[in-house]
Amino acid sequence: MGIHPEHPFATPEPERGPVRRLRGRLASTVTLWTAGAEPGRAGLPVASTLIADGEPGRVLGLLDPESEVFDALTASGTFAVMVLDGSQQRISDEFAGLVPVPGGAFRNHGWTETEWGPVLVGATTWAGCTVENTRPCGYGELVEGVIRYVELGEAEPLVYHRGRYRTLG
Repeated sequence: MGIHPEHPFATPEPERGPVRRLRGRLASTVTLWTAGAEPGRAGLPVASTLIADGEPGRVLGLLDPESEVFDALTASGTFAVMVLDGSQQRISDEFAGLVPVPGGAFRNHGWTETEWGPVLVGATTWAGCTVENTRPCGYGELVEGVIRYVELGEAEPLVYHRGRYRTLG
């Protein structure tokens, strides 16, 4: 729980454009994208993640082109995508920069270094990916990755809808 019930610098909903307000009405699973290796690890919660089945399968996500994770994944050519569960709201907030984290967001949680990037110890569902393509898309950068490895679990996902976290249960 933070000091403010909402992000103190968030634009009030009536002042947001109609496209942004439409996007907010789409419930989205919260994923954590990570890339790089120590000391250049980076991560970002991403609610705009889409999985495309095929041979090979692909993951698409809209990332902030000025984010550290975008720089890290384009430099390394690899990244990991974890599905956060309902108990991991704090982790999402830490990587979003919404709560103070002395020493950085990677300090508070256990991490396993993989060939695709750091993976949260205990992550139940995650994928290791290679960067296929990036291109501008709206205010973000559309990242297309090829899924090289998948680990599946059964935890209830953390969902983001209209500026709030929710769970399915």
